[in-house]
Amino acid sequence: MLADKIMHYIQPSPDMRRETLIQLAHIPWPSDDVSMSTTLLQRCPRAGETPLASVPHLAASLGVASLHVKDERTRMGLGSFKALGAAYVIAHDAQAGRAKGQTYVTASAGNHGLSVAAGSAAFGANAIVFLAETVPESFAERLRNIGAEVRREGAIYEDAMKAAAALAETEGATLLSDSSWGGYVVHPHRLMEGYLVLMQEAAAQIPTPPTHLFLQAGVGGLAAASAAYARKVWGHEPTIIVVEPDAAPALIASIAAGSPQVTQGPASQMGRLDCKEPSLIALKGLARDADIFMTVTEDEGTAGHETFALAGLPSTPSGAAGLAGLQVAMKEPDIFRLSAESRVLLILSEEPTQ
Repeated sequence: MLADKIMHYIQPSPDMRRETLIQLAHIPWPSDDVSMSTTLLQRCPRAGETPLASVPHLAASLGVASLHVKDERTRMGLGSFKALGAAYVIAHDAQAGRAKGQTYVTASAGNHGLSVAAGSAAFGANAIVFLAETVPESFAERLRNIGAEVRREGAIYEDAMKAAAALAETEGATLLSDSSWGGYVVHPHRLMEGYLVLMQEAAAQIPTPPTHLFLQAGVGGLAAASAAYARKVWGHEPTIIVVEPDAAPALIASIAAGSPQVTQGPASQMGRLDCKEPSLIALKGLARDADIFMTVTEDEGTAGHETFALAGLPSTPSGAAGLAGLQVAMKEPDIFRLSAESRVLLILSEEPTQ
């Protein structure tokens, strides 16, 4: 059950995991094979590793042995880890001769749309991106500058996604979502495969395997891909914690219920994580791979963002949500298996909002 003391958190029981996995038997597992994504993405002229930063002074202030931050703010010039996803799918389609002249349509909270737009522009395709009313106009302008057509639809991400899916159905465009649901798994499965690249880099860069990963989640694609690769290279050693806004607790609610849930809540300032329904591929992977699910409040999200900024790593409340989760978890370290010997890995997932 959910605890409601300092935080909301859940450590899934075997029954919770089993019930969730039974419900998702028709959904594929997240991939942990990074070979194809590495090969294709290396062909991109803007490809290149992002840095892994060590932040010893922040580790000391939090009371852990080390803190490493995979810094995705410069990824392929697009400002977030999302550059590894949709652009990789379109590159894969281009290799098969399917991208040129095709129209890709999606919904986005910002960064995923940038990857769709950039991939489309690179391979001679067209991009239409639906944005909810809550997405900043600065993202819309960035999308237009890359060549995408932007359309506004609905108050939340899910409204925009319904509009994108409807257009794909009626106009023959290719729907390229970063989420997955029953009957729609091929493109999002490949997209999540692209995210494996950042964890492959982190595993090679980090001097000692981490004991803890705090992974922020919206629909869950980044968290699930990262967790799958972490289990592949580090086994059961790391404690993997999934962090969501309490305004959008799609994954934690689904795990607690033992089946996918559509959640309700106000708009979150952690806008790129403000997704009320989980990706089913991600939910399946995390039901297997994650140890703890937790939510953070808006104030806690702001605190994580401000702490990173003071450490010289400015981002957004979305990009810094993993740190927000760590800060909250340190209030009850025993629950999260944290101690002075803990080695923590975080992902700083996006640059500051322009």
